[in-house]
Amino acid sequence: MSLREKLIGAWELFSYVEVPVTGGNPIHRLGEKPKGLIIYTPDGYMSAQLMLPERTDFKSGDWFDATPDEYCHEATSYIAYSGKFFVNELEQTLQHSMYVSLFPNWTGQTQPRVVDIQGGVLKLSSASPIFSGGVEVMSYLEWHRAEPN
Repeated sequence: MSLREKLIGAWELFSYVEVPVTGGNPIHRLGEKPKGLIIYTPDGYMSAQLMLPERTDFKSGDWFDATPDEYCHEATSYIAYSGKFFVNELEQTLQHSMYVSLFPNWTGQTQPRVVDIQGGVLKLSSASPIFSGGVEVMSYLEWHRAEPN
């Protein structure tokens, strides 16, 4: 089975850990038990949604009528992007192309991912360090194949 074929479907986030490149303790920006889904479609699109599970409701109940503090907290407790994905079967590499992203700096970018699939476990990581919370880190994500309905 090709890497592309193995990716197709829905995966639930099991862990998201950032490791500072200078050493130090791992960082769990989305908590010890984050929630999320990443979906790869047969026609070459993907969507990733990751979040801190204990997010606070907006007091107004209106997405467009929140306080600056509510927007700030929620923007740092949620990661979302979607677009095309590309697989190089020979090199066993994966790239995510961000057509839309909650983080505007990623919109239009294509980012490489280190990928490993063993059975029902998908491990993705950044291919090079990124800045997160002012710290240069490598990101490591573990996804488990979502159970079908």
